[in-house]
Amino acid sequence: MIDRYRRLAERLRSELADVEHEVQRALRSWAALDSTSDPEAYVDSVALNLHGFYSGLERLFEMIAVQVDGEMPGGEAWHRELLDRMARPVDDARPAVLQPENAAELDHFRKFRHVVRNVYTTSLDPMRMRPLLTALPDLWERVRADLLAFADLLETISADE
Repeated sequence: MIDRYRRLAERLRSELADVEHEVQRALRSWAALDSTSDPEAYVDSVALNLHGFYSGLERLFEMIAVQVDGEMPGGEAWHRELLDRMARPVDDARPAVLQPENAAELDHFRKFRHVVRNVYTTSLDPMRMRPLLTALPDLWERVRADLLAFADLLETISADE
C-alpha cells in the first residue's frame, strides 16, 4: 500500500507539468486574442485549454479518490462531489487535498468545462471566459501548491512505513 502512495506522489508531480502546459497555452491564446484577425480560433483554443486544465486536475482527483480514499463518488453529480471531497479530510485516509477556497474557485472551471463539452463552439463567449482567465494564474499557483504538498505528504507516509 505504501509503495502505491510513492507512485501516486510521482504521478501527481508528473501530471502537474501537463496541467501547467494547459495553463500556459490558455494564457498565451488569451493574450493573442486582441491582436489577431481570427479571434474565433483563439477563443476556441482558450476554451479547449481551460477544458484541459480542469480535466487534468480532475484526473488527479480521481486517482486520489481511488488510491487513497478507496472509492470514487457516483451518481449524476459525481464531478461536483469529487471536487467537494478534495476540499475535505477523509477520516482515517487523508487530510483535505485542496484549500476550500481553491476548490470553490475551481468549481467555476468545472462548470465551464461542462459548457465546452455540451455547446457548439459558436456559443462560446469571451466575456464569460474573462473572469476565468483573470483568476487562472493565481489559482493555478495555489492549487499546484496544494497538490505538491499532498504529494509530499504521500512521500512522507511512504518513507515512514
